Amino acid sequence: MTFAEIKKILSDKVVGVAGCGGLGSNAAVALARVGIGKLIIADFDVIVESNLNRQYFFYEQIGQKKCFALKENINKINPNCIVEAHDIKLTASSILELYAKVDVMIEAFDKAEMKEMLLRTMLHYLPHIPLIMGSGLAGWGNAHLIREHVFDNVYIFGDGEYEVSENLPPLAPRVGIVANMQANKALELLLK
Repeated sequence: MTFAEIKKILSDKVVGVAGCGGLGSNAAVALARVGIGKLIIADFDVIVESNLNRQYFFYEQIGQKKCFALKENINKINPNCIVEAHDIKLTASSILELYAKVDVMIEAFDKAEMKEMLLRTMLHYLPHIPLIMGSGLAGWGNAHLIREHVFDNVYIFGDGEYEVSENLPPLAPRVGIVANMQANKALELLLK
């Protein structure tokens, strides 16, 4: 399949991204680069300097809302990609409102309770939509431990072991690996 053919297929596809931090910003940019038609992104957080070690933002964007800054960055990369940005802390009801018609959903939360809430919501109300999650991506090295775990229509990428902590922070290389694996899985599902 040529790149032109890939872009033609992807041009009418919609991917939801819940969270615009390390995983979400990098996965969304990867999808925009290959021609995804529409991204629906949501995050309520603002960019701080410590985010720049792993998130697709720039120094001059510090203080801006992540969802709007990410939309701006994606528009510079691919102005044909429609980005619907929502400045919101997602809940079960807002997930259903925003993401009910996406072709694929990417989970990109920091907190375990948010990951669980999204998983439960998707499995209960939107089980037909593939959900691509990330877990176990902290620190550095051990890239060989990062892999895909499949549970029906849920795909989890990470090592499932190294969770973020004070002494094991999320850093660009492993976060980027997982984010790109999430984007790659979305492509696999959309191009099948």
